[in-house]
Amino acid sequence: MNIVGITSCTCGIAHTYMAREKLLETGEKFGWSVKIETQGSGGVEFALTDEDINAADCVLIASDVAVSGTERFKGKPMVKVPVATAIKSPEHLLRKIEEKLGALKK
Repeated sequence: MNIVGITSCTCGIAHTYMAREKLLETGEKFGWSVKIETQGSGGVEFALTDEDINAADCVLIASDVAVSGTERFKGKPMVKVPVATAIKSPEHLLRKIEEKLGALKK
């Protein structure tokens, strides 16, 4: 499974990066490729490439604020959740994405 996404919180500092780390750790645990861009007070970090996006099965937006650049994801299944969901329940979140993608393939 290949997931790309964006994390961003209202202040653009702690929760943005905490969510990214939780998603990366959980993706590694599942054996998935997970690449997460952050949009915070320091601007965009860990920017997703066109190659990352093209290879993705799904896009995950974990944010409490508007994020920029979502037009890059046109045609990809997208899941949007509050940033706290990615921090508190990353395993449940990624399993729900897996279920959603499985339902789309049927």
